[in-house]
Amino acid sequence: MCGIFGYVTNKEEALGPILISAAERLTYRGYDSVGAATLNNGKIDLRKDVGKVDSVAAKYNIAEMRGQRGITQLRWATFGEPSQINSQPHLDSDGDLVGAHNGNVVNNVELRQEFMAEGMTVRSQNDGETCVHAVERYINRGYEFIDAIRLAYGDLQGDYAFVIGRANDDKLYAFKKGSGMVVGLGEGFTCLSSDLPSILPLTRNVIRPQDGEIVTLWADRVEIRSVKDGKLIERQPELVTETMDAVQKGGFAHFMLKEIHEQPQVARELLHLLDGSPEVEHVIEKMKSADHLYLIGCGTSYHAASVGSVFFAQLAGRAAIPVLAPQFIAQYAPAVGHDDVGIFVSQSGETKDVLNALEAAEKRSMSCFGLANVVGSTLTKATSFCLPLCCGYEISVPATKTFTNQVVTFLYLAYRLAGKDTSELLRIPELMEQTIEMVGPQIEAIAKDINKWNDMYCLGYGATYPIALEGALKLKEITYAHCEGMLSTEFKHGPLSAVSKGFPIVFVAGPNDVPLIISGINEVKVRGARTITIAEEDARLRSNGDDLVVIPRSDPQISALLGVLPLQLLSYHMSVMRGFDPDFPRNLSKTLTVD
Repeated sequence: MCGIFGYVTNKEEALGPILISAAERLTYRGYDSVGAATLNNGKIDLRKDVGKVDSVAAKYNIAEMRGQRGITQLRWATFGEPSQINSQPHLDSDGDLVGAHNGNVVNNVELRQEFMAEGMTVRSQNDGETCVHAVERYINRGYEFIDAIRLAYGDLQGDYAFVIGRANDDKLYAFKKGSGMVVGLGEGFTCLSSDLPSILPLTRNVIRPQDGEIVTLWADRVEIRSVKDGKLIERQPELVTETMDAVQKGGFAHFMLKEIHEQPQVARELLHLLDGSPEVEHVIEKMKSADHLYLIGCGTSYHAASVGSVFFAQLAGRAAIPVLAPQFIAQYAPAVGHDDVGIFVSQSGETKDVLNALEAAEKRSMSCFGLANVVGSTLTKATSFCLPLCCGYEISVPATKTFTNQVVTFLYLAYRLAGKDTSELLRIPELMEQTIEMVGPQIEAIAKDINKWNDMYCLGYGATYPIALEGALKLKEITYAHCEGMLSTEFKHGPLSAVSKGFPIVFVAGPNDVPLIISGINEVKVRGARTITIAEEDARLRSNGDDLVVIPRSDPQISALLGVLPLQLLSYHMSVMRGFDPDFPRNLSKTLTVD
């Protein structure tokens, strides 16, 4: 995710306080490291390190930095562990250019090798530096700055926004592809940022660049050109009227709702990163040759692992055992060995139960890989390789986008294990967008209808069974109602006795499981239950049940993933209707570091 901010003025002034204030308003986008650079009279002053804004600013006296142009960046690590050398901004080989980015450049490794072969000085593993060298390459070949950017844009694959400046210049340049960027126009200055919160204290006149556009910022004006042909683009500024609180939440009432809507974009960025990661092949080869494959996690991460287990079996004919981390120690660790593979899943990378299971597995010489959202966390350092989730900072305690990206990762690995074309997965983000738009009003109405109930069930089968578990967990977490997730065919073995008139039961139906789900629907409906089915359009489901919440048509695996989105929205709306804050539910923590 990361956050960038750039500032241009027409005179030398104290830029340090401006950069610190901007960085503080972007801390939700990254907190692994922070850095600042000022440009003045042909010199670049660069200060950066691992840590949060206040500590790095104090350590390096960033408040004293002066200049006519400035850049600051907050990093959410993906390429390169959190370290001073991997912190941004970055210099080019000669220290004449300085730049910073947000997002992910997925061909980072390949480009770094090219740059080193061309004699450039590559100091880090970070893809922000790769962006700087991509421009440097064409400057060295004699191109003008705008043309160098246009050519660099073609070399950089992925989703990113980037700002760069030159020591002997009076401008900053920026361009974007898939990541956020906003430009601000003030009295005697211009600025740009990944997001509005760092701009609004300075000005409310903004321009929103689009993908494939280059912005040149002078102190008194900005210019937009097309990457494709270099032609000027006219765009009038707009006036932002929202409050700062609304802007920080992207206009949404809560961070949870914002993060639900962010899921298509983070899934898009993750798929691009996985396609560009050379390490994925190593994980796949290890999985292919493993005697036994285990997927280990807790809570939401365990549910994602359980979905992944179904994907591996259905697509690749490969058994994978999903197991709760503490139970792994008792049930499987004594029997594993060096020919077995474990994928340890944790959103934070600090979950104590998962780290305990990892320690037990390593004592038995099992091959251990990780799946986490926080690069540089204990899990990412303790495993031989850790796949990043690329979700950025998830502020709301209930996991939403981290869960869906865990599921997307397992689906991607299952495709690779089966030798299937992963380009088929590129439609997932659009399908997610369609789902959120399609189900929104209906889910809110259903939430209002069933909100009085403090007991309910959520049932699924196959890949939708762990989706039902996750939906039930979300309802418990933020509505404080008791919702039990179950395998739909197990409901008749006891819990059926709980059904009374109007009792809400949610079914999540995969396209191949409709006859089985219809049996479950009728089983409870004849006893008075209110049935709510999440599935693709199907006349049989519509005629047999009460409510059919329709999701777009896809294949069975993607359909299971889409099925969690209405459940997230249902829990959100019920929580708000009950007067609770869904972002910070009682008794819960984002990172569980205790046994």
